Amino acid sequence: MHDPRFPPRQACVLRDVLDHHAGQTPEAIFVRLPDGEEVTWSRMRAMTRTTAGALRRLGVKQGEHVLVWLPNGLDMLRVWFAINYIGAVYVPLNVAYRSALLAHTVALSDARLIVLDAELAPRLAEIDRAQLAQAVVFGDNMPAALGIETFPSSILDEDTSDPLDLERPIEPWDTQSIIFTSGTTGPSKAVLSSYMHLTSLAGPQSWQWLRDDDRFLINLPLFHIGGTSCVYAMMLRGASIALVERFETGTFWQVVRRSGVTAVGLMGAMAPFLMNAPPADSDRGHGLRIAVIIPLSGDAEAFARRFGVEVYTVFNMTEISTPLISERNPVLPGTSGKPRPGVEVRLVDENDCETPAGSVGELIIRTDTPWAMNHGYYKNPEATAAAWRNGWFHTGDSFRRDANNNFFFVDRQKDAIRRRGENISSFEVETEAMQHPAVREAAAIPVPSAFGEDEVMLVISLAPGVAIDCGDLVRFMAARMAHFMTPRYIRIVDNLPKTPTAKVQKHLLRQDGITPDTFDREVAGIDIRRR
Repeated sequence: MHDPRFPPRQACVLRDVLDHHAGQTPEAIFVRLPDGEEVTWSRMRAMTRTTAGALRRLGVKQGEHVLVWLPNGLDMLRVWFAINYIGAVYVPLNVAYRSALLAHTVALSDARLIVLDAELAPRLAEIDRAQLAQAVVFGDNMPAALGIETFPSSILDEDTSDPLDLERPIEPWDTQSIIFTSGTTGPSKAVLSSYMHLTSLAGPQSWQWLRDDDRFLINLPLFHIGGTSCVYAMMLRGASIALVERFETGTFWQVVRRSGVTAVGLMGAMAPFLMNAPPADSDRGHGLRIAVIIPLSGDAEAFARRFGVEVYTVFNMTEISTPLISERNPVLPGTSGKPRPGVEVRLVDENDCETPAGSVGELIIRTDTPWAMNHGYYKNPEATAAAWRNGWFHTGDSFRRDANNNFFFVDRQKDAIRRRGENISSFEVETEAMQHPAVREAAAIPVPSAFGEDEVMLVISLAPGVAIDCGDLVRFMAARMAHFMTPRYIRIVDNLPKTPTAKVQKHLLRQDGITPDTFDREVAGIDIRRR
């Protein structure tokens, strides 16, 4: 008997969704590529089936894990779709991985086959390849020796008209992907995600602002939940995507116009980069309708007015399914929105006891529908048990909520700063710093204090063509925040170190610590007193 909490397969499972749209609207455009090439639903299905047949000939079975190590592009997309089309599990790898981290993820994946780009192959040759036995390589320069059986990507284009029958139907609760967390403070964890999880994360019940005629700009990597979820959101709706390799501030509006996109997700510093660019005619008349900004560190109304778009923000992570969603053009600074229907959220202390409105607690979540979030960390029962203790998923993020049930992100618990008995949100320090017109991006980190606990250090990069006096920045921030939050140290760098998904790698900044070029307000004689 069908459980009414689950959607039918054609509204959830990739194979069935793709078959449905290719049958209903075969000549509608699904993908637009940077060179202007367009791929219809019928062509996408044909490419997927051909690739899937080749994977079957290479021995890939339903339920098997397959590693994919490719940059954004049509090849990445069709390999992902082909893996899921035969009920196998898509396991993408970050293209920045190398050495020990690459070896860790390869071994953890339990994959026998990897599909990769030729430029990445030398990194694979340098590590223990664990259980890998086969590699399919895209690119003109085939690697000389990987130590495993190697095939050119042309093998994926050989169509033998395999009927691609399944051992059993693919169900909403089957594992769709294993996506690795960023692992900036420890070994990456492998998040188990079902088709139901991905549908709950990006489907119509959560991302309600999208329409069936929208086109989403995919400027986040497809190995990241940001890129994966945006593709799936549009596939579920029978809508379309424009696929690019990465976000670039200088060409962003040209790409928007050229590709005809109407929606985009802007993560990390992307929205501030666009706001800090000089006003131009390209700010309007571009066709973009929706901008989802995560996190919302600036003025949503100002962004909406300048660029003529609707702004939303959400809270999400690889393991969960968009539990918090804002209203259109939110006016509350720093909001992450309110809980959406179908999820239950709480803020709790270290004992899972609920914290009162206005105070800070860890966000924990559960859903009405089974399988609507991750179902654990692969081969890591300890981390799974810790995250899912007491029947709720623990995000590791600190929030506060107001009397109207609006939620505000405070910090990753691991990034919080403790100074002389006060808990400081690095996010709030960064938000205030970026209100200064000269500051392009900012990261607040703790550095050891001679008095125990931490001092606050701010690492910034500057907007193009401007300079800043660090003492003036200290005074600017002191006028806007509590005295104990005002940074003692300021360091200026050309660019903050980031992952390919635009997350600042704070652990690298913490390793650098106080460098010879770091400004110290106490040495400069700037006295910030309690007010």
